[in-house]
Amino acid sequence: MTRILAHIDAYQKSMKTIVKDVLPEGLELEETIFYPGGGGQPSDSGILKFDGKGIDIRGVKRIGNQLIHLTDDFKPSLGQEVEGEIDWDRRYQLMRTHTALHILCGVIWRDFGVQVTGGNMKPLEARMDFELEKMSTDFVVAVQRAIDIEVDEKRAVTVKFLPREQAFKIPDLIRTKINLLPANIEEVRIVEIEGLDIQADGGTHVYNTFDVGKIVIIGHQSKGRQNKRLRIRVEDV
Repeated sequence: MTRILAHIDAYQKSMKTIVKDVLPEGLELEETIFYPGGGGQPSDSGILKFDGKGIDIRGVKRIGNQLIHLTDDFKPSLGQEVEGEIDWDRRYQLMRTHTALHILCGVIWRDFGVQVTGGNMKPLEARMDFELEKMSTDFVVAVQRAIDIEVDEKRAVTVKFLPREQAFKIPDLIRTKINLLPANIEEVRIVEIEGLDIQADGGTHVYNTFDVGKIVIIGHQSKGRQNKRLRIRVEDV
């Protein structure tokens, strides 16, 4: 299985690695800085360089037990060394957006005790759904005020790995209504916003809530009797 470097250091922008397999769709690598997607966060894009040339990687897709770096260009050979570079501007925007969603989720769990029913993101915009019967303008104003405070608090965002049994001793580790963590995962990646939020999560994040920028709630809507949606935009300060 490809070692995912993005799980260890989200700020790593480039790498050198070896081609493990060549498929019609793309390449499997021994290790990768390309985030493969998951939890509502899309996979990374970027380039691979070899033989003095570069090819575009338009994303990463799981095919069976392989992580395939998708490309329509000519490919390097099996066992060849390649150098990868992610589209850093896009990645960093997604990091800010993902951390913004954790701030939003953390505030709503702390203040209202409400679980997440779904979510999705693209660079600097995202949505999150909650198990709520109603969502008023007053509710949105209160949440906006709370997330503003959490950004200004400059809370540290940290990542650690724990054995599954130890991880699940943490109260409320899974904030989604349905536990999406595969049963075969023996080591759980934990993302913590100090003093606000702690969750099992595989995505990439900034180091501090202040690095997110300004989080603006841009809309809310009903998606069912007990399912309400908030939409956010992330802006530069």
